[in-house]
Amino acid sequence: MDIGTAKPSLKERAEIVHHCIDIKNPDEFFSAGEYEQLARKVINDIFARGNFPIVVGGSGLYIRALVDGVFVGNYRDSVLRDRLKIEAEKRGILSLYKKLSEVDPVAAQKIHPNDSKRIIRALVVYELSGKPISTIQKEKTKPADFVPTFWGLHWERENLYKRIERRVDNMIKSGLVEEVKKLKEMGFDTRYNSLDSMGYKEVFDYLDGKTTFDEMVDLIKRNTRRFAKKQLTWFRQDSRINWIDLEEPVDWDEVTQQVLHEK
Repeated sequence: MDIGTAKPSLKERAEIVHHCIDIKNPDEFFSAGEYEQLARKVINDIFARGNFPIVVGGSGLYIRALVDGVFVGNYRDSVLRDRLKIEAEKRGILSLYKKLSEVDPVAAQKIHPNDSKRIIRALVVYELSGKPISTIQKEKTKPADFVPTFWGLHWERENLYKRIERRVDNMIKSGLVEEVKKLKEMGFDTRYNSLDSMGYKEVFDYLDGKTTFDEMVDLIKRNTRRFAKKQLTWFRQDSRINWIDLEEPVDWDEVTQQVLHEK
């Protein structure tokens, strides 16, 4: 899963050491809680060597897990999860969101009504534990022992959408469809969370004959735009973030100096 994840190239990784890459296969389970433990260990090791770690990424949930902590517990049941997924497909995700609102209004308030993965996760935890996930999170979360500085890069929506479209076009040219074909030949599909994700699920649908090539490309662009909008909503709620407004062409040296000066 190199192209669809925009994984740094081997050349880039030779120039700058990257961590937490190529640590799991597509069919292996990996949670925000496991990431929290792994990434905190890596960060502490970097500090111990006298270096300064930089965490880069767009997943608000994983950043929150790393910094603020998430509860870690063995609340997994693939049969229950699949049953809820089928229910969502038949009755709509809003029916599950309504159920979550009844058993855990605190969690429901923090989860978008269309965020099927987090809604199903919260319901699985409730079914298995008998406790709302919000209660368990409050009981078992542990903040990190370091204090980070947050920086967010902000684009005007028109420029952001243009960059998204260029990125998708470049992924297609770089061989995204061929990458997914190989994954399919290896027996992987959208049953696994890693591949039931933006960029991959659309290509699987194309390979299964559910969409045309052009429809696939348009869907990846549309879903990426929607995801970017959700990201911005998520991060705008975090007052710790220092925002930098960007315009094309970007003077990245100037941006770097701004971050280093105010670090």
